[in-house]
Amino acid sequence: MSEFTNSVALSGRFVVSTPRAAQKEQTIRELLPLYLAYAEHEWNLAPKTLACYVGSIQRALNTFGDITPQQMDLSAVLALKTDLARRHVSANWTRNIVNALRSFLRFCRLVLNLVVLDPKAISLPRIPRRDVVFLTPEEIERFLAAIPVFKSNKRLDMRWLGCRALVEVLIGTGMRISETLNMKRMMVNFETGEANIVGKGNKERTVFFTPRACGWLKEYVTHRSDSSEWLFVLPEGTRLTYDTARCWFKELRARAGLEKRVTPHILRHTCATLLLFNGCPIGHIKEILGHDRLETTCRYYLGTDKSAAKEAHKKYLAF
Repeated sequence: MSEFTNSVALSGRFVVSTPRAAQKEQTIRELLPLYLAYAEHEWNLAPKTLACYVGSIQRALNTFGDITPQQMDLSAVLALKTDLARRHVSANWTRNIVNALRSFLRFCRLVLNLVVLDPKAISLPRIPRRDVVFLTPEEIERFLAAIPVFKSNKRLDMRWLGCRALVEVLIGTGMRISETLNMKRMMVNFETGEANIVGKGNKERTVFFTPRACGWLKEYVTHRSDSSEWLFVLPEGTRLTYDTARCWFKELRARAGLEKRVTPHILRHTCATLLLFNGCPIGHIKEILGHDRLETTCRYYLGTDKSAAKEAHKKYLAF
């Protein structure tokens, strides 16, 4: 970290003391470690988000150089967007880069008290709406049937039993895979079918399990012989990772003969669309999924059920 910056933890909060003259001499790259530390401990950004922001800011510096935050203006941002467009960088990745710059500028303004470009002045690229990918009930059953819970000798295969429990939990709660893999055994209340988790943005919320998901999860936990505190583990007791789960899903998709891509996040979409198609109000879906804003839920899921929209068109558009 730069010699100009003194950062200490006081009562769980960061106190940043930096001489103003010294601040003006520091470049974005020099301030990056302090920004990342603050974003991790004060804004509670997830490691994956932090890694994305690092890559995004470094990509921006490749275009307009390692300037100071005060030197970043709209012309520099425009040059960055132009360069990304010329290199055919996707709208999603461009949005990530711009979002990272906005976050860094917000840090400079609020924490370092630097006079820098207002983050709100930087417009985000519009992302074309894509159809939400989800599994139909028939595809769900095909995927589940492909999980070999029993070995050839009719004994339980703990690896695949854990996988079955994981799939049931993802569909039956709508949780993100990161939230699910961060759960510990003691968090699940099998009597109420609930669990209190810490979700995205370090926000606490209650998730609800279907009786089916509870049943498979209880079966899995009961037959485990390890002493790990984590809810999902490999047979030897080591914590299950996202990469391993992704490999399981890839293998099972091939076993099931499904053309449609199947990932943990698609099971989250599947949960949401099942709720929507069964008549669940969009506000309740927002709470179940743990979205901060109703706008997010609406953007993803309203309009997904084309057949229901057609019936509504027939029913209500009469004159």
